[in-house]
Amino acid sequence: MQAGIVVRSSIFLGAALIAAAMAGFAGNAPQRDKSQRPSPPAHAECKVGGGTTINVDYSSPRMKGRKVFGGIVPYGQVWRAGANEATTFVVSGNVRVGSLELPAGSYTLFVIPEEGKAWRLIVSKKTGEWGIPYPGEQLDLGRTEMRTKALASPVENFTIGFDRDGDGCVLHMDWETTSASVKIVEKR
Repeated sequence: MQAGIVVRSSIFLGAALIAAAMAGFAGNAPQRDKSQRPSPPAHAECKVGGGTTINVDYSSPRMKGRKVFGGIVPYGQVWRAGANEATTFVVSGNVRVGSLELPAGSYTLFVIPEEGKAWRLIVSKKTGEWGIPYPGEQLDLGRTEMRTKALASPVENFTIGFDRDGDGCVLHMDWETTSASVKIVEKR
């Protein structure tokens, strides 16, 4: 009789563990409607002189009362420049991003925020990954400096955008009270 109780208890316990594991996997499954995410998808685009187009796709996290830079985004460490999937940077022609020359193609952007000094923009050759972990320096196409400035008022939603500037575009990343930017021109 005891053996029957042990077997039934084991089956029940096993079924409960499987159900709990499946519920955990379901909670981690990607949402089909990405616009409903806490960090929804966003897009920025700019055309530089000569018709080259730059497209950036990223997810836009919210501040939600948190300390961002030096808080949830530590200084001096590689940050994925957004949330969820890796931030993509696609250029239709050859460009110069700050001091870095990029051939036409698809890349992933990362940033190293620094307190009180220029940030570093990392352009990675690895694409298609989740935003973390950083794939490593061995896959960097290169790095360049980004200028930073204080914003007049806090920005709740992390934003990547472009401003036209002469023959090029200035890519800027704005969040909390910081804007980091770098100029992009067509490489001739």
